[in-house]
Amino acid sequence: MRSIFILLLILGLHKYAFAGEGFCSAPSVLSMESNSRPLYWKVDNPTLSPLHLQDLPGFTRSVYKRDHALISPESHVYGPLPDWINTSGAYLISPEMGSHFVMYLAKLKENSRSGPPLPDVERLIFVLQGVVTLTDAAGVRNVLKVDSYAYFPPNFEHSIECDAPATIVVFERRYVPLPNHVPEPVVNSTDKRPLLETPGEVFELRKLLPTSLAYDFNIHIMDFQPGEFLNVKEVHYNQHGLLLLEGQGIYRLGDSWYPVQAGDVIWMAPFVPQWYAALGKTRTRYLLYKDVNRSPL
Repeated sequence: MRSIFILLLILGLHKYAFAGEGFCSAPSVLSMESNSRPLYWKVDNPTLSPLHLQDLPGFTRSVYKRDHALISPESHVYGPLPDWINTSGAYLISPEMGSHFVMYLAKLKENSRSGPPLPDVERLIFVLQGVVTLTDAAGVRNVLKVDSYAYFPPNFEHSIECDAPATIVVFERRYVPLPNHVPEPVVNSTDKRPLLETPGEVFELRKLLPTSLAYDFNIHIMDFQPGEFLNVKEVHYNQHGLLLLEGQGIYRLGDSWYPVQAGDVIWMAPFVPQWYAALGKTRTRYLLYKDVNRSPL
């Protein structure tokens, strides 16, 4: 009888150990995701893996150093945005850390409305969740859904409104003029932008703004399949502001290596060594600010 009991116990343990919730298997983040979820849902609903780290008191992956910063979603602090109505914002990159631009998330509630940028400041918005309506001084209206964006030159009158909750990421910087070059407003969506050649690299690249000299920055959308990585270990004078929209991977910044995932924001100062590799089972997509077309002098 005892030998039969021991045999049944062993068989039971064997079955449990190889089950989906066995001794050696943590709950999968991927198994909980649904195809019905909206695009970029993890930017506002990030997950930590393994799951038991989600509620660990005092835990954060956020880091701030002289030449780079990683701001993970559990560190976001929201507050009122000046002149915006029914909107809260979280500034994630700003000149206080050494940048020459600002990057912030804006959560628009019902019946919300944007405020204007400061004088001589240009603005780009990218829709992460929901739908917003843009209206310019001439009364021209554009409806922007997720993955759509708009660029406003300095001193260009406009408003951003919505009837239901929406989330956008906003980039602003003081425009650096160039004689005989004037930027124009842009309204478009990521899927309408062509893939560009990336000699020596494997990632897919789209640029959201024209590459002409009138524009002093651009926003890149970069896609990596699992296992793909940057070939060039970059060191350059340009600044970057990055929002990871999808996926996860490893980012090298200076002498540090950071696990990153959707929802993370990275600031990269000039000349900080930088490199990325995509991990996991889904693609990585990130949105990347880069200053262009101006001399560093």
